[in-house]
Amino acid sequence: MKEISSERPNSKELAEYFELLKFPTVGADPMHLRDCVQCAMWLKKWLEGIGADVQLLLPPGESVLNAPPPVVFAERPGDEGTPTVLFYGHYDVQPPDPIVEWNTPPFEPTEKDGRVYCRGAQDDKGQFFSFLCGLRDFLNEFEGSVPKKEGSVPTFKFLFEGQEESGSAAIAKIAADLNDRLRADVLLVCDTSAAADLQPAIVAGLRGVSHFTVRLKAASCDLHSGRYGGIVPNAAQGIAELMASLHNPDGSIAVRGFCDKVEPPTPEELAAAESAAMSDDAYINETGVAPVGGEAGLSVTERNSFRPTIEVNGIHSGYGGPGSKTVIPCEAIAKLSMRLVPGQNPAECMELVERHLRLNTPKGMTLSVEDVTGDAPAMRLPLKSPVFRLAAAVLEDIDPRGAVFQWDGASIPIVSILARISGAAPLLVGFGQGEDRIHSPNESFSWRQFTLGRRWAHDILSELSR
Repeated sequence: MKEISSERPNSKELAEYFELLKFPTVGADPMHLRDCVQCAMWLKKWLEGIGADVQLLLPPGESVLNAPPPVVFAERPGDEGTPTVLFYGHYDVQPPDPIVEWNTPPFEPTEKDGRVYCRGAQDDKGQFFSFLCGLRDFLNEFEGSVPKKEGSVPTFKFLFEGQEESGSAAIAKIAADLNDRLRADVLLVCDTSAAADLQPAIVAGLRGVSHFTVRLKAASCDLHSGRYGGIVPNAAQGIAELMASLHNPDGSIAVRGFCDKVEPPTPEELAAAESAAMSDDAYINETGVAPVGGEAGLSVTERNSFRPTIEVNGIHSGYGGPGSKTVIPCEAIAKLSMRLVPGQNPAECMELVERHLRLNTPKGMTLSVEDVTGDAPAMRLPLKSPVFRLAAAVLEDIDPRGAVFQWDGASIPIVSILARISGAAPLLVGFGQGEDRIHSPNESFSWRQFTLGRRWAHDILSELSR
């Protein structure tokens, strides 16, 4: 086995990686649409460089003037009789806020101590680009060798989107329209995490996700807290009460009916997940806080992998500047997300939550639920999947510790849809780590992780080519 170390890419690859990272592709922000289009064009050129036929696609009937970030779809025919591999990734990134907490400019890649710091350095530009470099290594090995290396080159299809972080609405419509053009044998995704110390992990399940905004309105404007205090309702206090109503004192979800259809893991799944669990100390080192959130009486693994959540992502109301401003806020908003598990229907869960919020809206206030996106169900795959056995053998060759199975608490909304439309067996292997700080300031990705992603791509494609 070749030792996996922190192998820095060559100058051409490094330039490509940094150029990709510099696009501020915040897909959820219409102000960054131009950046997303430019990044999609960059990907188109890169994929054409390996011989793929590439299209930039918009949902059917979508106006160019009000379009979402384009979807990049590419096809590269392989040798006759070979399997078809569909690879998915996303080029959009989370907003860099709060910018003041970044140690370096969020869209200027900076190398330090074997890591690259930049928004998207890991999620998902670093992960998918390391895979693409491994794919290019594989193609050069087969098609650049004389005589040609024994084996056959698979057919490759690629899908890259610019809305994964905000619900994947465009690609869901496009995938349904592409239909048979997406037919494949294996769906590869490099957008997940490895286990502790980068032990390889095969993801056997993902939670679903939905996001939404709650808005509370009271008075017609902010009011003087002396003149009107104790008389008019306070929207900031109201939103705090409303958000608190979502959970019981033991941390369980208080929304009636929300957890009624949850499908628990099998004993085999739970045992496999627990065997790869991080210790409480590891969580403390990674996050700075003990893992005490969620439902009391359940292990960290159960709470993160097999139970749903409703999380408050942010609350905004009233005055937050220096000093004081003695007002009673007239409006408050909260941003929320739900992580769902098998058995839960996203639309039904959203309906239950909205009903709960309306029943618990404080007196004198009006509630609106806005910006509902995501609507993605959970995914759970059988442990006996043949593609899992193949992946486990490849990963054991890369790392003698072998691979573990994980049921990821995060979500990749489009994966279950792509698996259904393409008919492909999903295979999710990534090399993220908690220290990468994805979705947070100072996101980074190490050259060791990059090398592992590259090696994984080369080796799994070599195995599929036999």
